Amino acid sequence: MPTPERFFDLQDFLHKDLFKLGLPIWDSLKALKSYLDSWGFGEIECAIPEGVTLVNPGKISIGKGTRIESGSYIEGPCIIGEDSQVRHGAYVRPYVLTGKRCIIGHSTEVKHSILLDGAQAPHFNYVGDSILGKDVNLGAGVICANFRLDRGEVIVEVDGKRFKTDLRKFGAVLGDLSQIGCNSVLNPGVLLHKRTFSRACSSIQKSNVRNLKNVKAADSS
Repeated sequence: MPTPERFFDLQDFLHKDLFKLGLPIWDSLKALKSYLDSWGFGEIECAIPEGVTLVNPGKISIGKGTRIESGSYIEGPCIIGEDSQVRHGAYVRPYVLTGKRCIIGHSTEVKHSILLDGAQAPHFNYVGDSILGKDVNLGAGVICANFRLDRGEVIVEVDGKRFKTDLRKFGAVLGDLSQIGCNSVLNPGVLLHKRTFSRACSSIQKSNVRNLKNVKAADSS
């Protein structure tokens, strides 16, 4: 079973209660909306310059030391952690949760996703219905696709077993310290082990969560 502990070290993550150990990792995404809806919002602890658009600001929390650049668009409910960056042209849609030291960069769109501490989507990225682990980095132009062309349920395959997710929108799960090369596409329901590295311009169609140690690279077939 692809459970959170196979992907992340959650010991220091402020929102670790969102992840239920022993249950499928996609259950965390299913719980994200109710988790944020129950949060005490409204604390914006950093400067908001002119040119920033805040929609539903009473349901936006932004931590201390975070830099919000002019030209960014942020719609609540969402939580942006301390010492993070939301750069010019970023588009933060509802139900986004980030940890500390995260980057949502220029022309990056993030929707209904979780970014653990240090996760970066810094240039021309799309992150939809996905989870980026600690210190994950997306190269410029990386897309986490979240919707099948046939509009069907996203099915996950791990260790030769197929798992139904009951989700029509489910992007990727990237384990801690993974690095995805520029202009790559991760297909819906791709799960990547900790410390996965992929080449630029890869089409990543298969999960690489196996009972193996020291996984070096994602399947780019």
